[in-house]
Amino acid sequence: MAAKGYWIGRVDVQDDAGYRAYIEANAEPFARFGARFLIRGGAFETVEGEARSRNVVIEFPSIEAARACYHSPEYQAAKALREPVSVGDIIIIEGYEGPQPGD
Repeated sequence: MAAKGYWIGRVDVQDDAGYRAYIEANAEPFARFGARFLIRGGAFETVEGEARSRNVVIEFPSIEAARACYHSPEYQAAKALREPVSVGDIIIIEGYEGPQPGD
């Protein structure tokens, strides 16, 4: 089984209405590339390091799908709406399919 791909995003939103426009625009590329939200905002506790106000983890069927979504023209158009109204960090990372504690 191939490992899934993930986006991990940490964002500080400065304009809620502008950010909503980004959310509306990213729905199409996310659906096209098989994205599934695992974490989308929600309560959190910073136990080490620094945090941003909003955290998101999005699962994709593969690392290739995660990369393709990010680089797609549709997502890049959505990203252009996000950039003036927020500051954040996004990483694309391959999932782990190996042994787990207790295995």
